[in-house]
Amino acid sequence: MNVIESIEASKGETLFSFEILPPLKGMSIESLYGAIDPLMEFNPSFINVTYHREEYVYKKMSDGLLKKISTRKRPGTVGICAAIKNKYKVEAVPHLTCGGFTQEETEDALIDLNFLGIDNVLALRGDAIKSEPNFVPDEGGHKHATELVAQIVRMNKGHYLSDELDNAAPTNFCIGVAGYPEKHYESMSMNTDLKYLKQKIDAGAEYIVTQMFFDNKKFFDFQDRCRKMGIKVPIIPGLKPVTIEKHISFLPKTFKVDFPEEFATELEKCKTKEQIRKVGIEWCINQSKELKAAGVPSLHYYTMSQSATTREIISEVF
Repeated sequence: MNVIESIEASKGETLFSFEILPPLKGMSIESLYGAIDPLMEFNPSFINVTYHREEYVYKKMSDGLLKKISTRKRPGTVGICAAIKNKYKVEAVPHLTCGGFTQEETEDALIDLNFLGIDNVLALRGDAIKSEPNFVPDEGGHKHATELVAQIVRMNKGHYLSDELDNAAPTNFCIGVAGYPEKHYESMSMNTDLKYLKQKIDAGAEYIVTQMFFDNKKFFDFQDRCRKMGIKVPIIPGLKPVTIEKHISFLPKTFKVDFPEEFATELEKCKTKEQIRKVGIEWCINQSKELKAAGVPSLHYYTMSQSATTREIISEVF
């Protein structure tokens, strides 16, 4: 079953799902299995696999010229999704981004996924690469996730980029997109951000997975505003526990999210690493329980491929 079919089959019960990172280049897939295995007893309905676009640095050579060197560190999203379906019989949801792809390369990636029986995809614009201040699409690539969604929808109808194809087989992708309870940092207002989100839904996206957040009030407000905007698709909250001191500054800075005052106050009281971990886990458990009681379609955890903390949380929630 794809993501929407799983939600419909649950008949209102909250599902469990999570996101993993591909292993670093050179690492065995066994390291990934080690992160997934402890969570399988909770019957995840789907597992998201991130995509990390290729990035570059310029190294100065002995002749004074600059050489462009690839620093991509996490290949393998498509292969990992196939391995997950084969090993665990669980739906895998690959992230597909605008950045790093031409439209032809996007089509090829979707064809590969279709051949492998992977019929879910999370369509994202993706972030700017570190060497550029703003997102710049590849030549011939999509500028916005709405355009990417539209391409996938066309393939679902059997329409490919080449006009010369006769009787092309349609794909059957279930398409998810990202939503931001605290607004995408590039949008000038929440209203503007929601208009862009509705464009993705109108283009054919079937559900939304949110950016991490730590204040459930912001999620519920986001959900209400989506409904008033005419966005009726399932909205899946994304959660990430704070477990180490680095998270306290890294998560707000990197993902443009705020900690509620009550949470921040409790974190400020922590004197040890273990205290930070305990406060972070308790907060995420309470978030999860409140969201589950509200009947959200799924609780989706950003595990960063570290399963122990997630397992501790969901043991208390499911």
